[in-house]
Amino acid sequence: MTQRALDSSGEQTPGPSRPTMIDAGAELDPVHPMEPPPARRPDGLSTAEVAERVARGEVNDVPVRSSRSVTEIVRANVFTRFNLIIGVLWVIMLFVAPIQDSLFGFVIVANTGIGIIQEWRAKKTLDSLAVIGEAKPTVRRDGVAAEISTSEIVLGDLVELGPGDKVVVDGTVSEADSLEIDESLLTGEADPVIKRPGDPVMSGSFVVAGGGAFTATKVGREAYAAQLAEEASRFTLVHSELRSGISTILKYVTWMMVPTAIGLIISQLVVKDNNFKESVARTVGGIVPMIPEGLVLLTSVAFAIGVVRLGRKQCLVQELPAIEGLARVDVVCLDKTGTLTEGGMDVTEVRPLNGSDEAYVTQVLRTFGSSDPRPNASLQAIIDAYPAGGGDAESWTVTDAMPFSSARKYSGAAFTEADGTDSVWLLGAPDVLLSEGDATLTEIEQLNEQGLRVLLLARAEGELDAPGAAAGAAPTALVVLEQRLRPDAGDTLAYFADQNVATKVISGDNAVSVGAVAGKLGLAGAENTLDARRLPTDPDEMATAMEENAVFGRVTPQQKRDMVAALQSRGHTVAMTGDGVNDVLALKDADIGVSMGSGSEATRAVAQIVLLNNSFATLPSVVAEGRRVIGNITRVATLFLTKTVYSVLLAILVVCFQVEYPFLPRHLTLLSTLTIGVPAFFLALAPNKERAQPHFVRRVMRYAIPSGVIAAAATFATYLVARHHYSGEGALEAETSAATLTLFLVSMWVLAIIARPYTWWRVGLVAAMGLGFLIVLVVPWLQDFFALKLVGAPMPWTAVGIAVAAAALLEFTWRWVGRRFGM
Repeated sequence: MTQRALDSSGEQTPGPSRPTMIDAGAELDPVHPMEPPPARRPDGLSTAEVAERVARGEVNDVPVRSSRSVTEIVRANVFTRFNLIIGVLWVIMLFVAPIQDSLFGFVIVANTGIGIIQEWRAKKTLDSLAVIGEAKPTVRRDGVAAEISTSEIVLGDLVELGPGDKVVVDGTVSEADSLEIDESLLTGEADPVIKRPGDPVMSGSFVVAGGGAFTATKVGREAYAAQLAEEASRFTLVHSELRSGISTILKYVTWMMVPTAIGLIISQLVVKDNNFKESVARTVGGIVPMIPEGLVLLTSVAFAIGVVRLGRKQCLVQELPAIEGLARVDVVCLDKTGTLTEGGMDVTEVRPLNGSDEAYVTQVLRTFGSSDPRPNASLQAIIDAYPAGGGDAESWTVTDAMPFSSARKYSGAAFTEADGTDSVWLLGAPDVLLSEGDATLTEIEQLNEQGLRVLLLARAEGELDAPGAAAGAAPTALVVLEQRLRPDAGDTLAYFADQNVATKVISGDNAVSVGAVAGKLGLAGAENTLDARRLPTDPDEMATAMEENAVFGRVTPQQKRDMVAALQSRGHTVAMTGDGVNDVLALKDADIGVSMGSGSEATRAVAQIVLLNNSFATLPSVVAEGRRVIGNITRVATLFLTKTVYSVLLAILVVCFQVEYPFLPRHLTLLSTLTIGVPAFFLALAPNKERAQPHFVRRVMRYAIPSGVIAAAATFATYLVARHHYSGEGALEAETSAATLTLFLVSMWVLAIIARPYTWWRVGLVAAMGLGFLIVLVVPWLQDFFALKLVGAPMPWTAVGIAVAAAALLEFTWRWVGRRFGM
């Protein structure tokens, strides 16, 4: 095959491409001089030259990690603000109080250990999946092309490029065949740049059309966008409403805790003239429960376990909050090819037009198939149906070729036929190559309505790269292709419909054909199709059209991006799935980008979620994990914040009434374990299909604040009644036991509300926690260990009565909040 030189005069090469610049601040050199184009080495480096460069360290050794290191995991879980506070208090308690008053410290150690282990498991899963999903660039060495790891590229390597391939190191173009490179990930400009031999290419850009090869001139940390590439591929905890909400809550808690703790310390150590060690113990007992120490842990554990669960289903989550993000999605935009249909297609029929000879058409298609070394799925189907070597293939020669472009909607090739005749052919979308009123379009429409894909083979006049080559092309044949539907796509579409998630099919194919395919899979509204060429350009009008229709055809890559933006302008949270390079811009702009594992390297690079098994059916699992995380963390956050609120209020009441703090640390450790710690762990990991709701902080505080106020008021009321009821030696212990009983019962009722709707295991969980407290009350050595002993009958029953009244008030308050603000 004779490749077309892009440095020749013509419309395809409008001057040299401009150097790429990254506006990334002072950390990256904005422009570095490119070295002179190296001498062309069509065979690439030799094995000896590669070994020599490796020995000199001229290898692409930039460490690209998919997760945090073990050291970072340990540091992040151990060195936290609240661990520091609790650690100091724990050390104090080890010196001034019995070991049972220091139990809270051991709980924190266990929690931190659990967090480290779970994130380490998630790291192992991410690392193993990243290796599976890693792109393998094709490098030519000793004249042989082979796929190698990105880290094995050396300076001077000849790296081959094809549609969808990402430029992994800096270099200079050595070979170009209609090579168009998208540099939008670097510059933000969406228009592809035509490259010719000698032009620079930058790491981070990717091929949108054509092919070629470049010689690596910068590798490792010297590569232009190496820092950006490493940062983009790294395990990240980027913006998440859940995480930012918890950070906001912790900030408020700190503001409340500091002055309250100071007041409690003064009250217990100065105002009250008690035993010093016991005063210290009760002061610590008042401070420790203010800290929602397990909330951050459970959030991290929930995310980490979600990663592990999805990893088992061959789903690579490149950014953890993507699990949460997909659960909040209310519109999913799907690319038909590779998502609803499998990658392959089959030629079912070739219909000659205008009296064309069928054998001649067959020979044209056979030769056309050999014109592109990197065929797309449509051309591959033609190659499979008409393999090279048949007919007069030996005597036909390809003299020029133009690869398929999603913006152009057709490909082209020029031949010298067996008799020496030169001919130019185009193969692509019929409604692009034919004039609007052409009678053939009616025939094509009927085929499209059956869900078949139709390509038009047309003979063009003039040069292949001439302006308007498609104008006046003579229709020669229709190539009818049947797409292979994914067997699980229908169930997945039904799942999204059931979850009230709108599905929009956005494709570059004919709208009617796409609608027929979607209809076969049971997509609601599949009959509402729209040709994107008639789509309004006004963003607001486009958003209306997007909401009113379900299937869009003949969509250009830029339109996909605009459609995502239009939906987002209406407040929708948008997920975009795709596998082709034409999907990259939309994937990058969508709230959540989902790429197929078999998709182009460019799509995998910008997507937050990569389906390594290429199964669209994995998406419901991701949604389910996200909803589980969001719904369950909202539940357990209410538990933790209820404890914080009642702890702060109890401390304030103690200061105001100038009385001893009613609890020792051991009491609150027991209560926290039974009413929060153990049940929260199970509730955080339980199945949860509730639709994700916005305003996390507001929703949690609406329930936590009144619950905490009621719990504190009931507990302090019991404590004041007990102070009047008991007197003499042991009165404080009896008062504490009565107050502990009330607080436990009220906290258990909060747990019982949060555990709804009940299942057998949720009922069992609540019952087990109640049984645990009952055992402590009746087993003598546990009574002594936790300093809990109910004295007499009147006061304990009074404590129960106050708790029952508080529970009734809790029920009323939760129902009122639910009606007033919604759950």
